Amino acid sequence: MFEKLDIKDKPTLTIEEAAALYNIGEHKLRELTDADTCSFVLYVGRKRLIKRKQFDDYIAKSFSI
Repeated sequence: MFEKLDIKDKPTLTIEEAAALYNIGEHKLRELTDADTCSFVLYVGRKRLIKRKQFDDYIAKSFSI
């Protein structure tokens, strides 16, 4: 029915996927996405997804997180 996408093809990532891919702790990602000004989080109901392109841009501009 549905094909499972490789992580490299996904436009959004779960907190767990993003933590594994970017080597950032899940707790830190939840902390970052709690901010009202966070531009790379997408809520689907209670589920938090990381917008991959926007998160890549955020990381590229950041010195530390």
